[in-house]
Amino acid sequence: MARTLTPLDAHTIINSMVEQSQGVTSLTATDTSSFVSIGEAFLASGVENTLNALSLVLLRTMIASRPYQGKLGLINSISTDTYSHRIRKISYYGKPAYAAGDWNTDVFTNLAEGFDNGTNPAGSPLVDQSQKSMWEQVPAIPLEWNFAGSSVWQDGITRYEYQVRQAFRDEASFNAFVAGFLQEKANDIEQQKESFRRINLLNAMAGVYDIGNANAVNLTSEFNTFYNLATPLTTQELLTDHLKEFMEYLTFRIRTDSDRLTYRTTSYHWSPTRLDGLELLRHTPKSKQKLFLYNPLINQMRATVLPEIFNPQYLSIENYEGVDFWQSFDTPMGLSITPAVPGTGGNAGTQVQGNAVALDNVVGFLFDTDALMVDFQLDTAATTPLEARKHYTTTWYSIARNAICDYTENMILYYMDDN
Repeated sequence: MARTLTPLDAHTIINSMVEQSQGVTSLTATDTSSFVSIGEAFLASGVENTLNALSLVLLRTMIASRPYQGKLGLINSISTDTYSHRIRKISYYGKPAYAAGDWNTDVFTNLAEGFDNGTNPAGSPLVDQSQKSMWEQVPAIPLEWNFAGSSVWQDGITRYEYQVRQAFRDEASFNAFVAGFLQEKANDIEQQKESFRRINLLNAMAGVYDIGNANAVNLTSEFNTFYNLATPLTTQELLTDHLKEFMEYLTFRIRTDSDRLTYRTTSYHWSPTRLDGLELLRHTPKSKQKLFLYNPLINQMRATVLPEIFNPQYLSIENYEGVDFWQSFDTPMGLSITPAVPGTGGNAGTQVQGNAVALDNVVGFLFDTDALMVDFQLDTAATTPLEARKHYTTTWYSIARNAICDYTENMILYYMDDN
C-alpha cells in the first residue's frame, strides 16, 4: 500500500511500541508498513474525576520524577515544518566510460583520410569505424524518489486549580507536586518520540531482511563458512562457549564492511531497475556511517573475552550507539515486524507492505546517515482556558512526524540464525 499523504493516527502503534520497550507487554508482531515512508517514484494524491490517588496527610512529600533522555539518537532528524510534508530526493545513476575518439585504437579508427567528426564511414553499410562527433548527447540520468506522509498523535495533562491542595502542607510542596507530574508528562512524550524512532529502525532492519539481498548478514552462517567448519557451530554455541572467536569474527566483519562501504558500488543498497541496465551507485564515507549494536553482547565481550578489540585501531566507527533491546524489553534480541518495502513488477515505483519478519537474534545495524531520518513536522502545546464550573485546565500536546527509510542508501543488517 502506497504511503498515504493524509495524516495517520499513530497513537496505537506508538503505545504498543512504548509498552514493549517498557516490558509491560512481550514481543508483539507489529506492522510498521503504514507509518514509514520508504520513498516512491511518484507521490499519490490524497483527499484532504479529582485524582483519587493522594492521601490527606501533612508530612514531608518527596516527588519521584526525573528527566528521561530518549534513545536511538543516531537517527538523523530533519524538518519540513507544517507546510509540505514532502521531500524530493534526487540521485543519479552511474554511467560507463566511452571509447576514445581522439586516437586510433584497437577498437576504433578515428583519424584517417576523408574521415570527418561524425561516425565514419558515413552512409556505409560497414560497421562504424569511428566514434560519434563531439555533439553526441550524454546527459545525466537522475532518479527522483519522493518521501511523504505524516504520523500524528496527541498527549495531554490536566491541572486542577485548588482541589488537591489539601493533600499538601504548603505552597512549595504543592508546586513540587505539579512540577513532578509535568516532568513525567515530558518523559511520556520523550519516550513516545523514542518509540517512533524505534519504529523506523525496526522497519529498516526487517525490510533489509525481507528484500533478501546481501545486505542481510547471517553471522552464524558466515562464521561457519569463513572458518570452513566440518561441524557447524550453532548460534547458542557461538554466544557461549565460542564467544571469543565469534567476537573476533564480528569485529573483523564489521570493520571490513565499514571499509567496503566507502567504495562506490551497487552492493549494499537496493537499486531501482532500469531497462538500459544503469545502476544506482552509492558510497558511504566513514564520517557518514552509523552503527547500532546489541549492547549486552558488547558488554559481555568487553568484560570477559576480548577487551582489546575495542581499541580504535581495530574497530573504529565514528557514530556508534549501543542498543539494550530492539523491540521488546523482555525479548531484547528479537524483532517481529511487517515492514514497508519497495514494490516490484506492476507495483514498481511505489511502496508496498512486505512480508512479516521474525528474528530471534539481531546483533547490529550499520547504515548511511541518509538511510534513516525522522522528519519533524509539528511539536506544539496548547492549554485550555479555566473551566469556570469545575476549575481545571488541560494542556494538549500535538506531535506530527514522518519516518523516512531510504533503501537506496547503504544498510547492513547483522543477525544470527541456525536455519
